Amino acid sequence: MTSLPATAPMKKLGLVIDLDTCVGCHACAVNCKEWNTGGEMAPLTDMDPYGAEPEGVWFNRVHGYEAGDGANGRTVHFPRSCLHCETPACVTVCPTGASYKREEDGIVLVDEDKCIGCKLCSWACPYGAREFDETVGVMKKCTLCVDRIYNETIPEAERVPACVSTCPASARHFGDLGDPNSDVSKLVAERGGYDLAPEFDYKPTNKYLPPRERMPSAPAAAEAAGEPQGLLKWVDRMLSI
Repeated sequence: MTSLPATAPMKKLGLVIDLDTCVGCHACAVNCKEWNTGGEMAPLTDMDPYGAEPEGVWFNRVHGYEAGDGANGRTVHFPRSCLHCETPACVTVCPTGASYKREEDGIVLVDEDKCIGCKLCSWACPYGAREFDETVGVMKKCTLCVDRIYNETIPEAERVPACVSTCPASARHFGDLGDPNSDVSKLVAERGGYDLAPEFDYKPTNKYLPPRERMPSAPAAAEAAGEPQGLLKWVDRMLSI
């Protein structure tokens, strides 16, 4: 059973994340957690949060990598969440139709009333974006704060995902990536925005902006090929290990 729109949505809401300015402060993850304790996928549970083996549900995670050596080295902070793919594997494998992609804006969501907690979607997602909530026995994921971005009771300027609203470095941008004239689309075009693991052909909506400075000690294969996103592709490969 699949719950994909009959035609690809014209409007594609998503995030653009600038790896050049992300400082790895985890504010996006914390504010996401706070907002979603009462949001669309609430509650985001925690198990033994202050114990030796804390577990829980997080929609945003930030990974840190050391790339390069010596004076040529740098730390790259790599935030990860659902990429709201155009052809999401998590949706096509769902046996009940609980995972679905909205026709009006391309956001991928989970209907908890239909979810049976089989975890097929988490196994199918190559980006590790699905979270199993053991407390209620269903899958949960980033919703792009759908209950916030369309909320007319809050100021229009604040109708962005919680992670975007809280980023102190302005490393996260939100908008319609289906509109080539939108601010986010122009940013992607100007900076060479990149799909995470494009070889899977899931066509993620979210894009990453590579660090502006090239590193002499970036991976030899990427450098030899003359790829403009050599460092980003290196981080991409690290995520798959």
